[in-house]
Amino acid sequence: MCLICERIEMIKKGVNPNFVKELETGYVVIGDHQHFEGYTLFLGKQHVTELYELKKEVKLKFLEEMSLVGEAVAVAFNAEKMNYELLGNGDSHVHWHLFPRVAGDIENYGNNGKGPVWWYPMEKMYDESSRPSPEEREELKTRLLIELDHLLK
Repeated sequence: MCLICERIEMIKKGVNPNFVKELETGYVVIGDHQHFEGYTLFLGKQHVTELYELKKEVKLKFLEEMSLVGEAVAVAFNAEKMNYELLGNGDSHVHWHLFPRVAGDIENYGNNGKGPVWWYPMEKMYDESSRPSPEEREELKTRLLIELDHLLK
């Protein structure tokens, strides 16, 4: 079983501490690490490797929901810019990485602190110091859920 499927199974069992909300085509979760405050993932319900493997109507709904999640993340975490990634090189299950960006969030890396998230050293991005406490995680989840519920009215 892939890591994304394992995380989805945890959601279904009610034991994924990062779970925020279930949508029609996927699950919204807060990232394990929060160097980029509000870093969120949108995990596709279907286990497919590529976006084009989804049926057209599911793919369009998945993209629409990802966009809504991105908007909710942007508002909840005061993003100046959103970065979206659908890579799948490590975990071959369609899922989006949504990074709310603010000026200087990659410090002195790149062009005066501006640039893609992958310019920031992975060992810093995924350092244990960027893992939220249980209280911080709940606060992040609440902020995001409020915005999601507002957009989905």
